[in-house]
Amino acid sequence: MNNKLLYTLQVVSLVFIWVLFTAIALWIGNLLLLSQRLHDAPSATIGISIVAIPIFFTLSSVLTYVFVGLRKHRKQE
Repeated sequence: MNNKLLYTLQVVSLVFIWVLFTAIALWIGNLLLLSQRLHDAPSATIGISIVAIPIFFTLSSVLTYVFVGLRKHRKQE
């Protein structure tokens, strides 16, 4: 494959995973505010956030680490 195409696909996947992580974190924050506004118990939202936010943050960080590592140790042609 073309190096420019590979680079573009890597950047797109990197941006997409961070947008996904940010959207999930904002969604969970919105759920917490909504449960407070409705005087509801936020236990399910807190349970989801304890699991989902660290998992997506770890996946995003690993993808970023791999992308930077691949770019750093790439052979110049």
